[in-house]
Amino acid sequence: MLNKTPLNALHREAGARMVDFGGWEMPVNYGSQIEEHHAVRRDAGMFDVSHMRVVDVAGAAARGFLRGALANNVDKLRESGRALYSCLLAEDGGVLDDLIVYFLREDFFRLVVNAATADKDVAWLAALAARNAPGLALTPRPDLAMIAVQGPNARAKVWQAFPGTEAATSAQKPFSAATVGELFVARTGYTGEDGFEIVLPASGAEVAWRALARAGVRPCGLGARDTLRLEAGMNLYGQDMDETTNPLESGLVWTVDLASPRDFIGKAALVGLTPARKQVGLVLEGAGGVLRAHQKVLTPRGDGEITSGTFSPTLGRSIALARVPTGVAIGDAVDVEVRDRRLAARVVKPPFVRNGKVLV
Repeated sequence: MLNKTPLNALHREAGARMVDFGGWEMPVNYGSQIEEHHAVRRDAGMFDVSHMRVVDVAGAAARGFLRGALANNVDKLRESGRALYSCLLAEDGGVLDDLIVYFLREDFFRLVVNAATADKDVAWLAALAARNAPGLALTPRPDLAMIAVQGPNARAKVWQAFPGTEAATSAQKPFSAATVGELFVARTGYTGEDGFEIVLPASGAEVAWRALARAGVRPCGLGARDTLRLEAGMNLYGQDMDETTNPLESGLVWTVDLASPRDFIGKAALVGLTPARKQVGLVLEGAGGVLRAHQKVLTPRGDGEITSGTFSPTLGRSIALARVPTGVAIGDAVDVEVRDRRLAARVVKPPFVRNGKVLV
């Protein structure tokens, strides 16, 4: 039996094509995935991301606990509502998950973790807390839903749908959140566009979804979410990194604080490490195929592999993230094995698209 979000009935009512996504029944599209993609780049679209798990971390030891548990440094968070993207690492430096952490009070932080890894993450954090912070309260929040509203007009349409939110969020910086009544409104996202991710009681999810639809926000499925995040150069856990890879070879060096004297799980494995591989972007030079995960990348420096690939609706050509030998440089010409052919591709620096602008 698949898990269902509080918005499952509305997706079915709208005629969405539903798929099994990591044990959750989720909408992949509501008709045209391409049109949904363009709606986010040009106007505003909304995604049901209620399968992701909110985990509240409460107690006097909260900051100290997260200081040692996360690869990025929560000491950067000093203003209430500010957020940080981080990896959760194993002792050997492998990536257990990527997540967002919000600082609300010295004794209260909020994590948002991936759906497929949520139970594993909570168990891992609970075991760590039992050893290092026995008084800490870790509280998964299945009673909450989450709706991501993304696009150049997303914020204005959220303000229209939820009167009273504009005053609290109009001056909000990216990667920060504000609480407005029962809404936790974060200026974050996974598309490369501006917008909000709204956490709210599951009991109010249907009303919120309908209010956003009345404000002109288009429902979008996981298909568009994937093409948007790949254009934005954003990693997908389980494809672009996992427990067998470390953040230094996965384009996530910027999320790991090795400079401060702070210790954290996985640091010893990363200090002094010189990765043999790195993450790059690829753009297919011609037609004749689509770049997909697990295709071999042939370079003068050795072979690599695509971790995520798709057709980019914004660029009108195929793009990919790939892990290749470190000697490969931006601008290099490489070949990709697509079935029984070699297709020419160019190495670029992600992101491919950000805030509606093509960057490669």
